[in-house]
Amino acid sequence: MKKILISALLLGAIFSSQTAFAQTETSGRTEIYRASHTKMTELKHTKLKVNFDYQKEQMGGEEWLTASPYFYPTDSLVLNAKGMLIHEVALDKNGGKSPLKYEYKNDMLKINLDKTYNRNQDYTVYIKYTARPNEVTQKGSAAISDAKGLYFINAQGKEADKPTQIWTQGETESSSAWFPTIDKTNQKTTQEIYMTVPDKYVTLSNGLMKSSTKEANGLRTDHWVMDKKHSPYLFFMGVGDYAVVKDKWRNIDVDYYVEKEYEPYAKQIFGNTPEMIEFFSKRLNYDYPWSKYSQITGRDYVSGAMENTTATLHQQSAQQKPGDLIDENKWEDVISHELFHHWFGDLVTAESWSNITVNESFANYSEYLWNEHKYGKDFADYGLMKATDGYFRDPSNVSKDLVRFNYHSREDVFDGVSYNKGGAILHMLRNYLGDDAFFAGLNDYLKTNEYSSGEAHQLRLSLEKVSGKDLNWFFNQWYFDSGNPKISYTTTFEPVKKEVTVTITQTQIGKNFQFPLAIDVFENGKPSRKNVWVDAKEKNNFTFQASKSPELININADGVLLAEFIETKTPEQYLIQYLGSKEFLSRYKAVENAAENASKNPSALKTLVAALKDENFRIRMKALNGLDLSKPDQAKAALSEVEKMASNDPKTLVQAAAISALAKTKDKKYLPLFDKGMNAVSNSVKGSSLTGIAAIDPARVAALVENMDLEGASDELIAELMPTIVKNKIEKQMPAIASTAAFYPFIKFQKPELGAVAEDGFNWIMSSDNLKATENVTKILTQVKGQIGGNPQAKMMIVQILKDGLAKKMAVLKANPSSPTINQQIDLINKTIEAYK
Repeated sequence: MKKILISALLLGAIFSSQTAFAQTETSGRTEIYRASHTKMTELKHTKLKVNFDYQKEQMGGEEWLTASPYFYPTDSLVLNAKGMLIHEVALDKNGGKSPLKYEYKNDMLKINLDKTYNRNQDYTVYIKYTARPNEVTQKGSAAISDAKGLYFINAQGKEADKPTQIWTQGETESSSAWFPTIDKTNQKTTQEIYMTVPDKYVTLSNGLMKSSTKEANGLRTDHWVMDKKHSPYLFFMGVGDYAVVKDKWRNIDVDYYVEKEYEPYAKQIFGNTPEMIEFFSKRLNYDYPWSKYSQITGRDYVSGAMENTTATLHQQSAQQKPGDLIDENKWEDVISHELFHHWFGDLVTAESWSNITVNESFANYSEYLWNEHKYGKDFADYGLMKATDGYFRDPSNVSKDLVRFNYHSREDVFDGVSYNKGGAILHMLRNYLGDDAFFAGLNDYLKTNEYSSGEAHQLRLSLEKVSGKDLNWFFNQWYFDSGNPKISYTTTFEPVKKEVTVTITQTQIGKNFQFPLAIDVFENGKPSRKNVWVDAKEKNNFTFQASKSPELININADGVLLAEFIETKTPEQYLIQYLGSKEFLSRYKAVENAAENASKNPSALKTLVAALKDENFRIRMKALNGLDLSKPDQAKAALSEVEKMASNDPKTLVQAAAISALAKTKDKKYLPLFDKGMNAVSNSVKGSSLTGIAAIDPARVAALVENMDLEGASDELIAELMPTIVKNKIEKQMPAIASTAAFYPFIKFQKPELGAVAEDGFNWIMSSDNLKATENVTKILTQVKGQIGGNPQAKMMIVQILKDGLAKKMAVLKANPSSPTINQQIDLINKTIEAYK
């Protein structure tokens, strides 16, 4: 599962405001122990025959469920079955049915079997039912915004610009909204599904399609078979008018299901998948274990993406066009994340939600592994840095264990601890053990627990078995406890002894940590790496030989330790750090400091100028963004290089950043460059060029923005264009700004000027009759409601802006009562307000 993807810009705004409110997620909650589900019954095989009522948005189903007692004898079977109508329950013996007594209430189906069955004594129960997803009462969360399991999208075809689709979402426990099952992670079953659908649509499910049969009345029945066991939450059905783009890995089919508009770009989006499968198979020394691998997109999807076994579902944002893809495939990390789940999550599944780390932390870290393999360590380190920043951004994360048995709701574990922090912990573990031991340990964990469930202790045991090292200290510290080190440090030099002493101080409240630490001691601009062990105490002293007082001490020089650091380095020291460091994080932090000080310190400016030629494009962009070429000293030092980069840098994102830097000069000589940029394929180059034109010839801007395709544009690009769109009331682009404008109260905390523009944009949307823009506002606010946690002030702010918006929409209705969509917009706002109650 990849969580709903909200940009760093918007999440940063939300969490900075939350810090001001100082409210924690767990305030006022009573501790509770979440035990793993007790297995009274073992599922063996699930056979389904389903058909769909598009008008009622319901599904007719027949199920043949084969099971046996897990260990103790039993005369009953208890299943989860949410929001259903149960028509018939019977014991199936060789096709003959004997009615069974049952009780169905509170979304639980208790069936009285015909006798007491013993362990390994199979029986098959037949159930005829109707799934009614709109009657499901359980709610969604931050990671998964809804929980009704089965979704009909534009089922009656009333929305002209939206395809008709059906898709399912099982995680966490929502598969039982479309078929009765034991909806727990520690259950595993094989499956087969007969799906009867309109013949014009394609279908997708787990495993392989064994047959496809034409039926009467324009229908067709597809038979999908999954012959290896997996958990019920990984069951999947998808139906719709998709283009299916074929690919291969070895002799296994790899298919991409996309809306037909995106068929020409499917391989640009997903085409690295076969190479990913090969890389992960070799890295783990465990070949991809399933019969196929398909990926499909879904409209109005309730999360980011989902690793349904052999049939991954992505939200529609995965679908990109050349203007986005030439800048970067923003979905590539998600693609690797969901694929890696097919080992960690699908093959070996977390035995309970408390241990979700053995699913999500690995999937998070797979993004690093793939990027390191494909694009190099610097590229991967940037992603790790952004992930850890995401963990630190939410102050409530510090109080949460990685493995936690006291969560309020199982949905709560899908957070920055299980994902971001968990991935960073695996990175530390890999560096501590070394690659050979780390990956051999993962292989042992997979082989020991394949087609079954696992937990953090089993991971520890496999790593200990392979490495010979005791890892209880590591797991107790990082898996079964919370927090992270907060480190300050001082240095003293003894000229007589020619020794420098570095004192490491842990300043966090609570326990102290133990960890390996890389320290670089700089003399004459060159670093000497010292690898030390920090004991679990407040102060640790380390003494090294040094011919003179070092110019710089760089702590966590390799960037491996997950910790917060108090730095007192000068811009001059950061220049030494940039010029002398090989590791990405040390260079990036130096440039980050330089960007803040370039206007007041010559060394900071030197750092930025040097970074313009860095081999990593993210660092080049950071340097460009830190320059102000309207200042004579900065123009003298950097202008000629920036001009070259604007046209010739191999990365279009860097070209765009260079164009934005030149735009600050407001020099008319760059107008031809900006005009040329408006004809570029790259959306980022277009956006930056537009900013340049706006500074020189603002009268032209409205017409240029009108013609831009901003569907799927980055939040950074929208933030750049929003002032122009709002000021000129460019209605065509109103939907594009909606998802950013919806957060205007939070953006004001970080960027008051942008926040004011966003507020004007929000009021413009709410005072207009624009269904798409209103949909985008309500959709993003519904998705993000879980990510603001238990913060009542933040929720109150959102509810208040929605109520203000509702009042404006009512005024629109009064002025134009015949509008075909205004009532729909009012309903959307009311539903969003209701979701926050």
